[in-house]
Amino acid sequence: MKILMVASEFGSFAKTGGLADAVYGLSKALSNKNHEVAVVLPRYYIIDKRELKDFGFAFKVNMGVLGDISFGVFEKRLSKNLRLWFVDYELFFGRKGLYDDENGNPYTDNGIRFVFLSKAALEVAKRLNFKPDIVHAHDWHAAFVNALIKTKYKDDSFFKDTSSVLTIHNLQHQGLFDASLMNVMDIGWQHFNPFEFEALGMVNLLKGGIKFSDAISTVSRRYAEEIQTPQFGFGLDEHLKAHSCRLFGIINGVDYELWNPSTDRYIPKNYDMDSLENKIDSKRKLQEFFSLEKSDKPLIGFIGRLYEQKGIQLIIEAFDRMMQMNLEFVLLGSGKKWAEEFFKEKAEQYKGKFGCFIGYSEELAHLIEAGSDMFLMPSAFEPCGLNQIYSLRYGTIPIVHAVGGLVDTVENFDAQNEKGTGFVFYSFDTSALLNTLKWALDIYNDKYTFANLQRRAMSVRFDWQTQSEKYIKLYEFAKIYRSLKDG
Repeated sequence: MKILMVASEFGSFAKTGGLADAVYGLSKALSNKNHEVAVVLPRYYIIDKRELKDFGFAFKVNMGVLGDISFGVFEKRLSKNLRLWFVDYELFFGRKGLYDDENGNPYTDNGIRFVFLSKAALEVAKRLNFKPDIVHAHDWHAAFVNALIKTKYKDDSFFKDTSSVLTIHNLQHQGLFDASLMNVMDIGWQHFNPFEFEALGMVNLLKGGIKFSDAISTVSRRYAEEIQTPQFGFGLDEHLKAHSCRLFGIINGVDYELWNPSTDRYIPKNYDMDSLENKIDSKRKLQEFFSLEKSDKPLIGFIGRLYEQKGIQLIIEAFDRMMQMNLEFVLLGSGKKWAEEFFKEKAEQYKGKFGCFIGYSEELAHLIEAGSDMFLMPSAFEPCGLNQIYSLRYGTIPIVHAVGGLVDTVENFDAQNEKGTGFVFYSFDTSALLNTLKWALDIYNDKYTFANLQRRAMSVRFDWQTQSEKYIKLYEFAKIYRSLKDG
């Protein structure tokens, strides 16, 4: 197949979170299976154009009331079957931030910027004669491209055999903008209705994308179910229910070339499930980095954004009681300033027992995954999650809240039947968190049982080669669905 991906992030070129890793991992896996993949991305000005090939001619799209816009395109070939096309337009993408200004405020023209990306993606494909079997849009930033195929381009012979897929990586972010954006979208005001783009009197780009896509996916089976409920649906639960026959959940894969304790270049001594004793070297280095006691107490790690979604409020509420337990705790992340200040103060209060690094470090992230005995992930909601999958591979036992992808990837420990790969709590409250921590600490003290738990965890795999097969089936479904609709 020829697959046109449209996304706002990709790999190391432009990244704020898991979206970039997912688009890169899936694209790479599909291209390795001999599918032709082209990914259309903004050429943010953090991306050095000197490393890219300039096509050397102008492309053009019509932006409704804004008129025609001419732009450039750069290319980067990653392999025979995988290329990146960077849309270059300084007014929209010549900024330091991807979505927000230096104060963390979303750019006021984000709606226009990403409507432009969707329009540009189809024009680039046409101009470069890349006739896609599938257009695969990721999140609200690219969702409009699937609506364009069914509206503006519905009579364009170039796309007559093109089916569309939309992946929702996080439903909390929907692309909600003033209704005047319809004049830029230029597909007709008849599409501004509660069944398509209208929500609360505004344009909702993700909502419209859901309506017009031939198939919809989320990044875990459980999350696909959850987003059809008021608790997790962020106002789109009924809309998603209406399209549930086309809604599927597929867990993200991970890159085991990067996340593998037997080859990881960031840790002091490599190990696998037959040499778990080498894991202690990473623990000692981690304790040294955070000036913790070099004890054999269980060491618990956390890596993540310091936002409510990640369950930060639970950790904060339970923190002092956690510190009374026989454990050490390390944290890597950034986010809400009040949360950052809280953990900085606690690092001073509990020197030798708790350490935090505000920001991000790839090397430290690998060391925390390898050096921790357990990994805490108490998310309020979690579409997929990657760190719990990394933790499984490193024999670092996840402690997770029973939501989304965490449920789909971590099996609760069952001592009687010697099953399970982690510890799961089912109520989003501090009591459940603390009780599960106590349970995990008890199991840790049974060295034989805990080592077997680690080996089971390390045997679990969620690789992109396997997960990409599920996307190929999704693409086939989308093609059948479109043919039935058109027929």
